[in-house]
Amino acid sequence: MSNLNGKVALVTGASKGIGASVAQHLASAGATVYVNYASSKTGAEATVDAIVKAGGTATAIQGDVSKPTDLAHIFSTIKEAHGHLDILVNNAGIYKFAPLAEVTAEDFHSHFNLNVLALLLASKAAVEMMPDTGGSIINISSVVGSMPAPETAIYSATKAAVDSITITLSKELGARKVRVNAINPGPIRTEGTIAGGLSDGEFNDSMTALTPLGRMGLPDDIGPVAAFLASDDARWITGQRIHASGGLTM
Repeated sequence: MSNLNGKVALVTGASKGIGASVAQHLASAGATVYVNYASSKTGAEATVDAIVKAGGTATAIQGDVSKPTDLAHIFSTIKEAHGHLDILVNNAGIYKFAPLAEVTAEDFHSHFNLNVLALLLASKAAVEMMPDTGGSIINISSVVGSMPAPETAIYSATKAAVDSITITLSKELGARKVRVNAINPGPIRTEGTIAGGLSDGEFNDSMTALTPLGRMGLPDDIGPVAAFLASDDARWITGQRIHASGGLTM
């Protein structure tokens, strides 16, 4: 099992879904975890409660990471409490699927501000707080970054950007002993995909048919991958895009 004892981690967008699972798995491996949320305080507190009940340590921290002032507050809070950060998981993101005829400038900027720019600025702030021994940045990307589907032009473009940033930063930060990797999930059954009708019916059937392991993914299929990448077990792994997708290809 990955050992993260003594490590401090921040997971953005961790009030539910993949982020909540990642936070719980990091905590179960021994990390002190900051559970970031933008608006769902109830969800973030539920994540923290689950971690504490399992014997872990976690704190909910509010902030919209697409807003520089909120981002600065998040990192200053962690710095004041611990003086350093060892692990950053850039999970916060949005998705809205639409055909080209319905693409708007507002959709473009909202997606890129959160999925890409916030990731870059959070990574910048995290590296400034990482010790000389290094750290780990994990970006939650998607299979659509390299296998885009119809009506996902904006979202797919943000994830392609995340993939590119992951590789770029791994080369740039290697000398600082900061490893940068991406996890690229396939379709995952979360509260959001269920509410959006993307986890049942025809969509579920089509994705299951394309997935060699024969089912939709679950958040707990992703959490353990993040815990591994954050640990010294992955000390020789950087610049990688790990497709945690049940073998899904398009």
